[in-house]
Amino acid sequence: MDLNADLAEGFGIWRLGDDDALLDVITSANVACGFHGGDPTTMRRVCATAAARGVAVGAQVGYRDLAGFGRRRIDYAFDDLRDDVIYQIGALDGFCRVAGGSVRYVKPHGALYNVAAVDEAQAAAVVAAVRDYDRALPLVCSPGSTLAELAVGAGLNVVAEGFADRAYEPDGSLVPRSKPGAVISDPDAVVERALRLARAGQAVAVDGSVIPVRVASICLHGDTPGAAELARRIRDALTGAGVPLKPFAS
Repeated sequence: MDLNADLAEGFGIWRLGDDDALLDVITSANVACGFHGGDPTTMRRVCATAAARGVAVGAQVGYRDLAGFGRRRIDYAFDDLRDDVIYQIGALDGFCRVAGGSVRYVKPHGALYNVAAVDEAQAAAVVAAVRDYDRALPLVCSPGSTLAELAVGAGLNVVAEGFADRAYEPDGSLVPRSKPGAVISDPDAVVERALRLARAGQAVAVDGSVIPVRVASICLHGDTPGAAELARRIRDALTGAGVPLKPFAS
């Protein structure tokens, strides 16, 4: 199983999360590319540290929305969204190459992640961007989503992802952050959810129903309070349960 987290989401003097601490624990780092968060200096620092610690780096591409942290829907023309995604992948890939590596996968962030999960036009733009930049790059997204279906249809490698710290609707979609309880904050509950995802391929939805969520990567949001310690608990629980952790992207 892969354990990923969102990193490099600070900007200028504003820092968000503990990137260095998380890089000691996770196996894949979703690095912000300067649109929803991040800046060149932060991107370079995180890429260098990730390379030194053997953590795979992926481009976390989002809407051009620093003020809203990429969590507000934006209606794009197809070409504009495709090219914004390519721009972000290329920017991060440059810093990965300086660090001796390369971008290993792509994952949408925030509102783009949620919109592309159900909106065919935006999903198609993300798929086109990855295909045009490097069709060998895996695309991380929710299993069964529109984005996953279009990516498979385009011949891309899709990596199914589950969330340890987000609540699920009965249909397998994420509960919108605008609703109470969308983010799971209880550490024991987060660890239990990670174990269930890894061992059973299941999650418990907000109505109590058990839904199938078969995944190859588990996400913990880097801006969750106490994320680094929570990631350590998840890692210890998974390895203790006999679930080896390694990056999905070799």
